Amino acid sequence: MIEMRIVGVRVEMPTQQPILMLTEVNGPRSLPILIGSAEATAIAMHQQGVRPPRPLTHDLLGNVIAALGRSVTQVRVVDFREGTFFGELAFDNGTTVSARPSDAIALAVRVDIPVFVEESVLAEAGIVIPESPEEEGSDDAAEVGDAEDEVERFREFLDSVSPDDFGGEQKP
Repeated sequence: MIEMRIVGVRVEMPTQQPILMLTEVNGPRSLPILIGSAEATAIAMHQQGVRPPRPLTHDLLGNVIAALGRSVTQVRVVDFREGTFFGELAFDNGTTVSARPSDAIALAVRVDIPVFVEESVLAEAGIVIPESPEEEGSDDAAEVGDAEDEVERFREFLDSVSPDDFGGEQKP
């Protein structure tokens, strides 16, 4: 399993399709996942520090899990079949529960748990977003701007791709 960092959510134009981008913590590959607008909103709101006055569904799920005396220790993207990603929640007692990656990651951002992807999934669906020329050869002193630069490269990448580029069959 490869640990990933949640880069963010962007809406692909002109189809208005939200895409969640994960990037390897210790590597160059990224994993774009087409997700629903409700999950995209839930992830983006939390990442932007927006806290609704009442719990949303993913907040509720985290609260219920905690109230039952359990905790989710990690989110995993475990398979990619026919253009669809499959995920799971891994609990502190070893139990796993199947979940859509978008829902699992919306929970992960709320309870601050790591996200992992199976190597085979990353090998099949992962991409490497080229660095811009001015970033090549830079040292770690520019680490503060790295996240913003990565998001900008992600935006430029999204402007140049279509859902067909992600493989799998398109659903009618």
